[in-house]
Amino acid sequence: MTELPTFQFAFPGPLRDALVAAVLNGTKTTTTGLLQDWEIDGEPLPAAGDRSAVVDSAERPVAVIELTGVEVRRLGDVDARHARDEGEGHATVAAWRAGHEEFWHGADYRGWLGDPGFTVDDDTPAVLQRFRVVEKL
Repeated sequence: MTELPTFQFAFPGPLRDALVAAVLNGTKTTTTGLLQDWEIDGEPLPAAGDRSAVVDSAERPVAVIELTGVEVRRLGDVDARHARDEGEGHATVAAWRAGHEEFWHGADYRGWLGDPGFTVDDDTPAVLQRFRVVEKL
């Protein structure tokens, strides 16, 4: 396997473990990040066709994914299909949003930002990624 960039879902721990399991069993085919994450890291936005190695909480590669679609939307414009395809069992966009706000407003994310009061709103730009598993490792 050629050297691939890593793809990390959430921070290491129970949430990452659950998300990686959902990727591996096929229920998770989308994910959402905040546009500011790429800006902070100084990284270009991902693009359809990009491949990455998904890592588990121990940073071991467990799968190769290929992005099939990437778009930037306001959080307020995320639709039910994207929310459902995140594979976290959210029945509504509101439930999806609440789960994601819990992450973005949590100590790990706010600590990573260095901003204990960070919040998102409907106008916060998000990067919606759709992917497929091309290989399990």
